Amino acid sequence: MKIFCRYFVLLLACTSLHLPHLAHAQSDPDEAFDPFSDYSEFDEASDEEADLNFFKNGRFFTLGIAAGLRGFTDNFAKNYGQGATYGFLITYFFDLRTAFTLGYLIGDHAVNFGTNLDTYTGTVSITMIPMDLKYYFNTQNVTKGLADLNPYLLFGFTQYYRKYSISKVDGLTGDSTMGLDLGAGMEFPIMKKRSFIGIQGAYHLVNFADEGKDFLQGTEKLNNRLSGDIYDFLVILGWNF
Repeated sequence: MKIFCRYFVLLLACTSLHLPHLAHAQSDPDEAFDPFSDYSEFDEASDEEADLNFFKNGRFFTLGIAAGLRGFTDNFAKNYGQGATYGFLITYFFDLRTAFTLGYLIGDHAVNFGTNLDTYTGTVSITMIPMDLKYYFNTQNVTKGLADLNPYLLFGFTQYYRKYSISKVDGLTGDSTMGLDLGAGMEFPIMKKRSFIGIQGAYHLVNFADEGKDFLQGTEKLNNRLSGDIYDFLVILGWNF
């Protein structure tokens, strides 16, 4: 009987030694970890908020028709007359602040070349294909009446195609070049923000192949050496999508 009691006490003591370890194993946080509990499609709450704001208030792209005035600087202003330009612009929005614009603008200008022997008149046709990035400023914190305005800056490049039609000068062929664009604009929403009226001004740094040329047709010296850049002011009527 004594041996049985000693064995029972020893068994009870061993069991009591293991109980804390069992309790600790049951409360191990690793066993309760769910790898999917913290999953989120967005890295931060701000990313989700920005995307929701874009889908609610943003524009995916706009289509606009443009018309305005195109002019020239330096000696180009002495040889080329100011004239109308018109075309269309398509803008794709990456988010509420940045967008990419692709356009097509054409226009004809009067030409007057004076040389040491004669004066030549005609027209020059210039086609522009602008490819610009736009950055729109945040106006949410300004006066309520100005909050709906959409001012922006633009920067990019334009492909130019030029062709002369000048009296008494035969054999002229067209040429092309690439130029740098710098500009700014503003858009005014209309028709419950489904459309807008915009104004835009841009300066185009351009270098045609005949800039710095002294002679016309190889023998007649020009009174004004060809040089200068292009600028334009546009009014844009657009639709938001």
